[in-house]
Amino acid sequence: MKQVRIGVLGAGLIGRKHVEVLRSTSPDYTLGGVADPSPAAMEEAGKLGYPCYATLEELLDKGNLDGVVIAVPNQMHAPAGLACIARKLPIIIEKPVSDTIGDALKLIKAAEAAGVPTLTGHHRRHNPIIRRAVEIAQSDALGRIVSATSLWLTHKPKGYHDLAWRREPGGGVVLINAIHEIDLLRALCGDVDTVQALDSHAIRGFAVEDSAAALLRFKSGAIGTLTVSDTTSSPWFWEGGSRENPFYPHAAQDCIMLAGTRGSLAIPSLDLRWHEAGNENWGIPLTQQRAHIIPADPYYEQMRNFANVIRGTEKPVISGREGTKTLATTLAITMAAKSGNAIKVDDLMAGG
Repeated sequence: MKQVRIGVLGAGLIGRKHVEVLRSTSPDYTLGGVADPSPAAMEEAGKLGYPCYATLEELLDKGNLDGVVIAVPNQMHAPAGLACIARKLPIIIEKPVSDTIGDALKLIKAAEAAGVPTLTGHHRRHNPIIRRAVEIAQSDALGRIVSATSLWLTHKPKGYHDLAWRREPGGGVVLINAIHEIDLLRALCGDVDTVQALDSHAIRGFAVEDSAAALLRFKSGAIGTLTVSDTTSSPWFWEGGSRENPFYPHAAQDCIMLAGTRGSLAIPSLDLRWHEAGNENWGIPLTQQRAHIIPADPYYEQMRNFANVIRGTEKPVISGREGTKTLATTLAITMAAKSGNAIKVDDLMAGG
């Protein structure tokens, strides 16, 4: 099959990562152009030899595209997505799908009505570690999952909060970071029914939270806990343990733990421990084994999935609707912390 031509809207940090992927040698995809009005984006495109347009409309008119990656600020996701859907172009929308559930649902319903595939840029779902963990969780290796624990505890660097939006609601550790952890818990344990939560502004004193803890009840009956903070010096966070991004020093620590009626799984190490059937007893030693994977860059795996979705040979690993469920579950943390009440995720998704 011929390469699909994919355009990128937005040449910020994540947009440039997608450009890097699309410029790599691949039989599946190629870069069809970038849309970003900044002089820096135009200059980089000129140096590297690909077209850069000032607007999305120019990119759509001139790029001869088969699909688009949307990597602009959150509030621009829905308008940009709707413009692509109007032209029947499949899209990857970087997380979150939108800054509000209402706008996300409007976008997803328009895409579904038009028959246009939408994918959400939760790249960790494409990591071979998570793929293998999901296989184990969905097999009978753990028995029935009873409990899930997730930690994202690290320290953002000085200067990170110099940008004003990072000190305001929506720019904190819940929507920026916990959304990834929520998405992984949903992949591993299924949809969340209700959320209870607390948050804290105690360390920095900003309007936005610096720490939060959530209690999750999954529809399966399992319960989960999630604790996140960007004010702690700790090794318990995905980037430190997964080797996914070489920027982060490797901490060799797990940050997600699943416990089931027969066994348990630690992630990202993929350490699996279990009792043989009939021997579930705290006095009997657990058998231990580490699952193995072939490492791969999840961004490249995500783009391969997108190319095959465009061709009609694969389904999205995480669709726009699935990404919207992750958004709703994440926003439920903020709502529950503010109100003190348990929030039902389905109530937030009721408009869709």
